[in-house]
Amino acid sequence: MMGRSHLVIGTGVTLSVLGAAGENITLPVVAVAAVSSLLPDIDEPNSLLVSRIIPTRFLQLFQLAVVGLAVLIHFYGKAYAPWNTILAVFAAVVSFLPNRTLRSVVMVLLGIGIVVFGERFIPWNLIVGCLLIVCSFLPHRGLTHTVYGVVGWSALLYFATFSYGHALWVAGGLSYLLHLLADSLTNRGIRPLPPFEWRLRLRLMSTGNWSGAIVENVFIGLTFVLVWFVFFRHGNLASFIS
Repeated sequence: MMGRSHLVIGTGVTLSVLGAAGENITLPVVAVAAVSSLLPDIDEPNSLLVSRIIPTRFLQLFQLAVVGLAVLIHFYGKAYAPWNTILAVFAAVVSFLPNRTLRSVVMVLLGIGIVVFGERFIPWNLIVGCLLIVCSFLPHRGLTHTVYGVVGWSALLYFATFSYGHALWVAGGLSYLLHLLADSLTNRGIRPLPPFEWRLRLRLMSTGNWSGAIVENVFIGLTFVLVWFVFFRHGNLASFIS
């Protein structure tokens, strides 16, 4: 499914389940559900989540900065010739990489920066930084689209937020799981338990064609019906929000 479909369905169904269970829907719960609905696609540089964190405008500024750095290295590093020229050429080549590859490079640099300069937020700087670095090298629908990804993300949220109640980690784990279930509907499916080759693939849709769009819209419509049934049927939305 497309990113926006994951966002709407994952967030809507998760909040509806929590609401039906009598949980208060706080802003952090909504935020965790929304991010988790897109998080499995962090291994895809052009996904909705990554492209919003690292927009095209930022990539353009990054390219200009790298070109400027190449010029500075070449002209002000003459004392280290020919290494100054080699580094300058390397920097120039990086600046002309395709956007998809360039986002992966930026993810690695952001991860390194968070690890090195985020000491104030230990251990989360290590967790987030390493996550960005590792995921930039993962193939799409690889490790993040497995049972291990669901368990790991749910456990991380649990140990980080258990003092605030269970709504946060349940919202994150459920929304993440719904993303995987949605991808299992496609022709490609997912491999939930690598290294086992078994693939969960229901073949109900193919992303990018008209039949896939119909299936996505049907599930989005059902999500809105569920949200209405839980939160708006009796006009009691305020009782769920705190």
